[in-house]
Amino acid sequence: MTEIDLSSFFINNAKLCDLDAYIKKAIDLAGEGNDVVLTGAGPVWLYLKIAHALHGKARKLIYRSPVTGDVVIFDHSPE
Repeated sequence: MTEIDLSSFFINNAKLCDLDAYIKKAIDLAGEGNDVVLTGAGPVWLYLKIAHALHGKARKLIYRSPVTGDVVIFDHSPE
């Protein structure tokens, strides 16, 4: 399981002009075919764009927060 803390991608505020760099970093960290957890404080648009970018890369994507716990975004595992 690979955990990606999106709050570590930026200082103070995420910026749309840096979106391509955020996506590249998330794809590099996620690897290919892994189960991935997205966590950390960040804007909704960043979570949505990263989730979209990881579709087809990650086998399973989970959103984790202290409020909701784990929420499965997608799961392409054969089990």
